Amino acid sequence: MEFIQEKKTAFFISDKRKKDSFISIFHVLKNSSSQINLAVDKDTFHIQGMDKSHVCLFDLKLHFEWFNYYKVDKKYELCFDSVLFHSIISTKGEEQSLLFYLEDTDSLFIELKNMENNCKKSDYNKFFKLPLLEYEYEEMNIPTTEYDCEFTLPSKKVTDMLSQLSNFGDDLNIKCCEDCVKFTTIGYSVEMRVDIPVDDMSSYSIVENEEVNLTYSLLYISKMCITNKLSNEIDFCLSNECPMRINYSLGNDSSLTFYIAPKMVDE
Repeated sequence: MEFIQEKKTAFFISDKRKKDSFISIFHVLKNSSSQINLAVDKDTFHIQGMDKSHVCLFDLKLHFEWFNYYKVDKKYELCFDSVLFHSIISTKGEEQSLLFYLEDTDSLFIELKNMENNCKKSDYNKFFKLPLLEYEYEEMNIPTTEYDCEFTLPSKKVTDMLSQLSNFGDDLNIKCCEDCVKFTTIGYSVEMRVDIPVDDMSSYSIVENEEVNLTYSLLYISKMCITNKLSNEIDFCLSNECPMRINYSLGNDSSLTFYIAPKMVDE
């Protein structure tokens, strides 16, 4: 701990649930973009970016209290390979903490370290030096939006449902009315529909006398909901006038949010 406290900019995660969640976050993000644009300041660990086709925007905000230790002396803008970063943190032993720090502007230093003396002997400490890339991303200001329909579902049910739907089609139609939400995909020979009653949702609201009927890429939505380790529930917000919002609440005023544009469907 004294070693980390000597650094001007350093943060680490030792809580088991948050370590698993942090790795899962980057499992999801690496499927959306090949690079991570990270901005850190004294209060916030912030990642924002878009996929290559500009269909999906992702926005991760981790408040400093989310970490077990967090100290940043000024604002830094860092860019690194998302696949390499995920591969590094995925080598973590069960009882190892994730430590990150800067010593220069060219590299991010990562240590997977046994913080307790009673850790398993097989969990050897690991040290990485990840080169930083040129940072060219201009952060977007995401406006506050009033959505026509909002609902919350258990993340396990969502991942299972999307996995099954993906076997039969490439597009996902979501239709919301007063008493039900319907997820539908149509393949070459099979149509699959899942009806979700309002009573099965943790929360549900829709503008009175409104019906939302939109179609999205099932591939992209499946990438956003590939794991249920981020949170127990997923929030969906839809409107006929703007991209869908998919949100994971991570605790400590932290969240991972995706915005995906609907597909234009011929009448």
